[in-house]
Amino acid sequence: MVCAMRKAGVLSIVLVAVLLAVAVVAEAQQAKKVPRIGFLGAAYPSTNAARIEAFRQGLRALGYVEGKNIIIEYRWAEGKPERLPDLAAELVRLKVDLIVTTGPTVTRAAKEATNTIPIVMAQDSDPVGSGFVASLARPGGNITGLSTLAPEVSGKRLELLKEIIPKLSRVAVVGISTRPGNAQSLKEVELAAGTFKVQVQYLDVLDVKEIETAFQAATKGRAEAVLVLQSPFFNSQRKQIIDLAIKSRLPAIYPQTDYTEAGGLMYYGANTPDLFRRAATYVDKILKGAKPADLPVEQPKKFEFIINLKAAKQIGLTIPPNVLARADKVIR
Repeated sequence: MVCAMRKAGVLSIVLVAVLLAVAVVAEAQQAKKVPRIGFLGAAYPSTNAARIEAFRQGLRALGYVEGKNIIIEYRWAEGKPERLPDLAAELVRLKVDLIVTTGPTVTRAAKEATNTIPIVMAQDSDPVGSGFVASLARPGGNITGLSTLAPEVSGKRLELLKEIIPKLSRVAVVGISTRPGNAQSLKEVELAAGTFKVQVQYLDVLDVKEIETAFQAATKGRAEAVLVLQSPFFNSQRKQIIDLAIKSRLPAIYPQTDYTEAGGLMYYGANTPDLFRRAATYVDKILKGAKPADLPVEQPKKFEFIINLKAAKQIGLTIPPNVLARADKVIR
């Protein structure tokens, strides 16, 4: 009887030890859970290479190494915005810890897919106007991140056009009225135009077929330069836009660096890779327990000015030396 009791006691001790070991292993596995985040883009990965690398650099600086202690699920609409809702829903089904978005169209798709998974905007021209956040200081909801909104940008773009064309009196502004943030951007251009005594000809483009029509209207309206407002759609059609500006011999300033890299004349605005680098900070804070509602939306800290001299030569334009000297990058 005593022997049997001893055996039972030993078995109980062993069982307890095994259960404790299992609990410790389970706890260790839980502690080592690798976060999985979604990265949703409207274009192609090839056209976003610099931004992706900047985001990865930001993560590495915070101790995250992709594939080791963080997993990134990339999804790309490849220039087809109608695919975004399905791609966003796919990331939600994967139960990612958060979703990083590359622009307002993407953010809207993510917002419609989830109101619980945190969303980090790598860039957005007007997150309040788009209805993504209640205010920059107190976003509320599940969305926060970075805004490209800076009141001086549109005025500076017009000022640069005025500097390269001192007698500039008419500028064509090409935009999309249905795009979030378009109205605010146009308002900023019109305010600056009043200062520089430049008449604005606004050209609304709602379809790919209307791009060429817009440039024809700009020529007919005797525009002396073109200012293109930001839009993922325009970015996907940037080769056609650049070609039409050159064909029309109109100096143009663009809203993204992709244009100057593709042969466009000028870019001035937020340093986009820097915004993507800073987006990693939001990822880190949220993964450590911060709520998007409590993280203020931040604005650009770095700006850049790029001139493409090849494009200038194609339209017979000479860039004044004092303007050229201020460029952060000159494409020759």
